[in-house]
Amino acid sequence: MFQRDYFMRMIEQMGQVVGQVMGLKQQRKHEEALLVIDELLDRQFRMNGKLIRQLSDADIVRLMTTNGVVETANLHAIALLIKEESELLTELGRPEQGFPLRLKAFHLFMRLAIMDAPALLRTPTEEAAELDAELGVYELPRDTKLLMWEWHETDGRYDEAENVLHELLEDGAVSGGEAVDFYRRLLLLPDETLAKGGLPRDEVNDGLERILNELTEA
Repeated sequence: MFQRDYFMRMIEQMGQVVGQVMGLKQQRKHEEALLVIDELLDRQFRMNGKLIRQLSDADIVRLMTTNGVVETANLHAIALLIKEESELLTELGRPEQGFPLRLKAFHLFMRLAIMDAPALLRTPTEEAAELDAELGVYELPRDTKLLMWEWHETDGRYDEAENVLHELLEDGAVSGGEAVDFYRRLLLLPDETLAKGGLPRDEVNDGLERILNELTEA
């Protein structure tokens, strides 16, 4: 009961903050909006903007974990605030500061989706998908692609997972053995699940055969 009440309060609070930030953006008071975000991070999570920029997404997850349980409501709220801050910095003409934060928010939303965390204002996958579309024009780091691979597979978008896998193989970021394991995991799934995920069984078999042939020729 306490957890549900806390979660509902967090939803209400995030809705108010996002509304306040949007209002300040419309008034072109971006610096004030940044202060609102910074004050909430400090008050609610004892994490100011400077600390957020220094910590990796994995570090933030660890800080939001108690006795092995991730506090997903807090993590989701932090991801939302980071995303809002990145947008403000970009609109202020400081993309070199905004882009790393946007990437960090993307990582956090993907991690939340992999955990099957409940929605705050939107589901983690909806948030991650929006950032995926925005960031797709860039050559993304290896760690981002690895997380994307796991996220797409966990969410059942097997065709997208395969696309990212091909990039990772080209980059030398994963081994042929890891690719084989991916296709073999998919072969354990029902035909309808594979078809729904955009990768029918015959295409999974084709992908597995291709990788095995490449490993044999290597």
